[in-house]
Amino acid sequence: MHGSVMLIELGAIILCLGLLGAVSVRFSISPIPLYLLAGLAFGQGGILPLATSDQFISAGAEIGVILLLFTLGLEYTAGELVGTLRSSAVGGLIDLVLNAAPGVIAALVLGWGPVAAVAMGGVTYVTSSGITAKVLGDLGWLGNRETPAVLSLLVFEDLTMAVYLPILTALLAGAGLVSGSITLAVSALTIGVILLVALRFGWAVERFVASPSDEVVLLKVLGLTVLVAGVAQKLQVSAAVGAFLVGIALSGPLAHTARELLSPLRDLFAAVFFVFFGLHTNPGDLPPVAGIAALLAVAGIGTKLLTGWIAAARLGTATTGRLRAGAALIPRGEFNIVIAGLAVAAGVNPRLGPLAAAYVLILAVAGPLLARAAEPLARRLRRRDVKVP
Repeated sequence: MHGSVMLIELGAIILCLGLLGAVSVRFSISPIPLYLLAGLAFGQGGILPLATSDQFISAGAEIGVILLLFTLGLEYTAGELVGTLRSSAVGGLIDLVLNAAPGVIAALVLGWGPVAAVAMGGVTYVTSSGITAKVLGDLGWLGNRETPAVLSLLVFEDLTMAVYLPILTALLAGAGLVSGSITLAVSALTIGVILLVALRFGWAVERFVASPSDEVVLLKVLGLTVLVAGVAQKLQVSAAVGAFLVGIALSGPLAHTARELLSPLRDLFAAVFFVFFGLHTNPGDLPPVAGIAALLAVAGIGTKLLTGWIAAARLGTATTGRLRAGAALIPRGEFNIVIAGLAVAAGVNPRLGPLAAAYVLILAVAGPLLARAAEPLARRLRRRDVKVP
């Protein structure tokens, strides 16, 4: 009985996603906001809450983020990653300061204390790699000149999260200096090992994965990516970072084959991820914190636009590229909710969770819409500059 209900729910969700995707194609808009709103409708407090398929959707959402970041990694080689990270260190630090500050200030002004301030700083800082990856793909921006700057900032943020999350966890648990230092050291070591394999032994990974059968390549690549992501997460590192570095390790014709084979799975599970986020946001908790969330969202849009503008300008891109880079960085999502969830579970402040959810929901919807508006805005700015004597 429960099995049939689960199948009905899953079928209805996937069909609904297909219909929403058709609407997005018809009106030339990103489907992400529609997927998020569908999640709100099917979640707790929504119009038609799901009964039995939540666990499957949760696992599918994790796979969606992993596949999104893996396919992003396929766009670049290990050498390009290291070079980009070196060149993006200044931009990454600017990103950290500009975007963590609004959350820290808000928590302190509201009187929530220093631990909540550290948590809120993380909530307002990190961009949603999953949503940004989807936006870059949907709008055909992956080959643009500014895209390496965007990707380098995403990787910088994910690596920063590998350092930040153990520190936050230690603060929330009241752990001592020794325990927190051990957790941080394990995270750094794990990232180093995965990056070393990607840099020095990428040829071995390719030889292991390669096969004349597309079916075998699909199974090997998918299995390896999810396995490495899971091990990375177990060792206090982002699963997204692990998946991204697996993609980096593959190059050449094999990377092209892997991208073609995994694209349909990526699109399916990415849509499930956005629905999952909406499912776990109770609409009734949002109105009391909507005003503060809106103010933080406006600040977040401004700081990410400035971050992207500076990062793209360092690559010598024109105004259009700078606006595209800033707009692509606006969405918040998976990491932000994880951070808020850790803080709420530790009893920091009950309002922190709904505030983070409202903030993320606003920017998860506004980000793709603003990204689509970036190029028309740049064209208007150029025409105005031409007319000015």
